[in-house]
Amino acid sequence: MDTKVENIIDLGLVNYVRHPTNPNYVVFRFANAVKAKDFEKSLTNNKVWFEKGEEETRGKTYILFGIHNRDFSRVERINYDVEGRNRSFLIRNKFLRWTLVLFSIGVMILATVGYCTRPDLVEANVENVIK
Repeated sequence: MDTKVENIIDLGLVNYVRHPTNPNYVVFRFANAVKAKDFEKSLTNNKVWFEKGEEETRGKTYILFGIHNRDFSRVERINYDVEGRNRSFLIRNKFLRWTLVLFSIGVMILATVGYCTRPDLVEANVENVIK
Protein backbone atom coordinates (compact mmCIF):
# COMPACT_ATOMS: atom_id res chain seq x y z
CA MET A 1 0.00 0.00 0.00
CA ASP A 2 2.60 2.50 -1.09
CA THR A 3 0.42 4.96 -2.98
CA LYS A 4 -2.05 7.36 -1.40
CA VAL A 5 -5.59 6.11 -0.84
CA GLU A 6 -7.08 9.54 -0.22
CA ASN A 7 -8.56 11.32 -3.19
CA ILE A 8 -8.62 15.12 -3.45
CA ILE A 9 -12.40 15.04 -3.99
CA ASP A 10 -13.03 12.55 -1.18
CA LEU A 11 -16.25 13.53 0.60
CA GLY A 12 -15.74 11.13 3.50
CA LEU A 13 -19.08 9.36 3.02
CA VAL A 14 -17.45 5.93 3.27
CA ASN A 15 -14.14 4.92 4.78
CA TYR A 16 -13.07 2.52 2.04
CA VAL A 17 -11.73 2.80 -1.48
CA ARG A 18 -10.39 0.45 -4.14
CA HIS A 19 -6.73 -0.32 -3.68
CA PRO A 20 -4.81 2.16 -5.86
CA THR A 21 -2.56 -0.47 -7.47
CA ASN A 22 -4.29 -3.85 -7.01
CA PRO A 23 -7.97 -4.02 -8.07
CA ASN A 24 -8.43 -7.29 -6.11
CA TYR A 25 -8.28 -5.41 -2.81
CA VAL A 26 -10.30 -2.79 -0.98
CA VAL A 27 -8.64 -0.45 1.53
CA PHE A 28 -10.49 0.56 4.69
CA ARG A 29 -9.07 3.62 6.44
CA PHE A 30 -9.50 4.95 9.95
CA ALA A 31 -8.24 8.24 11.38
CA ASN A 32 -9.40 7.23 14.87
CA ALA A 33 -7.11 4.70 16.60
CA VAL A 34 -9.94 3.36 18.80
CA LYS A 35 -12.08 2.51 15.76
CA ALA A 36 -9.06 0.97 14.04
CA LYS A 37 -8.32 -1.30 17.02
CA ASP A 38 -11.99 -2.33 17.23
CA PHE A 39 -12.02 -3.03 13.46
CA GLU A 40 -8.82 -5.08 13.68
CA LYS A 41 -10.18 -7.07 16.62
CA SER A 42 -13.43 -7.76 14.75
CA LEU A 43 -11.54 -8.89 11.65
CA THR A 44 -9.41 -11.23 13.74
CA ASN A 45 -12.46 -12.64 15.55
CA ASN A 46 -14.18 -13.31 12.21
CA LYS A 47 -11.02 -14.91 10.78
CA VAL A 48 -10.72 -12.43 7.90
CA TRP A 49 -7.26 -12.08 6.37
CA PHE A 50 -6.03 -8.50 6.06
CA GLU A 51 -2.95 -6.34 5.60
CA LYS A 52 -2.40 -3.40 7.92
CA GLY A 53 -0.50 -0.20 7.30
CA GLU A 54 -0.34 3.50 8.07
CA GLU A 55 -0.31 6.60 5.91
CA GLU A 56 0.31 10.25 6.71
CA THR A 57 -1.87 12.59 4.64
CA ARG A 58 -2.40 16.31 5.16
CA GLY A 59 -1.37 16.12 8.81
CA LYS A 60 -3.57 13.09 9.60
CA THR A 61 -2.35 9.59 10.22
CA TYR A 62 -4.65 6.98 8.70
CA ILE A 63 -4.59 3.34 9.76
CA LEU A 64 -5.20 1.25 6.65
CA PHE A 65 -6.55 -2.27 6.24
CA GLY A 66 -6.28 -4.09 2.92
CA ILE A 67 -9.09 -6.63 2.41
CA HIS A 68 -9.51 -9.03 -0.49
CA ASN A 69 -12.64 -8.49 -2.65
CA ARG A 70 -14.01 -11.94 -1.79
CA ASP A 71 -14.38 -10.85 1.87
CA PHE A 72 -15.81 -7.40 1.10
CA SER A 73 -19.46 -8.09 2.00
CA ARG A 74 -18.51 -9.60 5.38
CA VAL A 75 -16.03 -6.83 6.12
CA GLU A 76 -18.52 -4.13 5.10
CA ARG A 77 -20.92 -5.50 7.71
CA ILE A 78 -18.10 -5.54 10.28
CA ASN A 79 -17.26 -1.95 9.33
CA TYR A 80 -20.87 -0.84 9.93
CA ASP A 81 -20.90 -2.60 13.30
CA VAL A 82 -17.64 -0.89 14.33
CA GLU A 83 -18.97 2.52 13.25
CA GLY A 84 -22.16 1.88 15.23
CA ARG A 85 -20.31 0.86 18.38
CA ASN A 86 -18.02 3.88 18.24
CA ARG A 87 -20.38 6.60 17.10
CA SER A 88 -21.08 9.76 19.03
CA PHE A 89 -24.19 11.91 19.16
CA LEU A 90 -24.38 14.99 16.95
CA ILE A 91 -25.41 17.00 20.02
CA ARG A 92 -23.54 15.54 22.98
CA ASN A 93 -25.42 17.41 25.72
CA LYS A 94 -28.47 15.31 26.59
CA PHE A 95 -30.58 18.28 27.71
CA LEU A 96 -29.96 20.25 24.51
CA ARG A 97 -30.53 17.16 22.35
CA TRP A 98 -33.95 16.46 23.88
CA THR A 99 -34.85 20.17 23.85
CA LEU A 100 -34.21 20.24 20.10
CA VAL A 101 -36.28 17.08 19.54
CA LEU A 102 -39.22 18.39 21.59
CA PHE A 103 -39.01 21.82 19.94
CA SER A 104 -39.12 20.20 16.48
CA ILE A 105 -42.11 18.07 17.42
CA GLY A 106 -43.85 21.16 18.84
CA VAL A 107 -43.27 23.13 15.63
CA MET A 108 -44.68 20.26 13.55
CA ILE A 109 -47.77 20.03 15.77
CA LEU A 110 -48.35 23.80 15.59
CA ALA A 111 -47.95 23.76 11.80
CA THR A 112 -50.43 20.90 11.44
CA VAL A 113 -52.97 22.52 13.77
CA GLY A 114 -52.56 25.87 12.00
CA TYR A 115 -53.13 24.28 8.61
CA CYS A 116 -56.16 22.29 9.74
CA THR A 117 -57.85 25.27 11.40
CA ARG A 118 -57.80 27.53 8.31
CA PRO A 119 -61.34 27.18 6.92
CA ASP A 120 -60.52 28.76 3.55
CA LEU A 121 -57.88 26.10 2.78
CA VAL A 122 -60.06 23.26 4.01
CA GLU A 123 -63.04 24.39 1.87
CA ALA A 124 -60.84 24.87 -1.20
CA ASN A 125 -59.41 21.37 -0.82
CA VAL A 126 -62.87 19.85 -0.35
CA GLU A 127 -64.15 21.61 -3.48
CA ASN A 128 -61.15 20.38 -5.50
CA VAL A 129 -61.72 16.83 -4.32
CA ILE A 130 -65.43 16.94 -5.19
CA LYS A 131 -64.78 18.21 -8.73
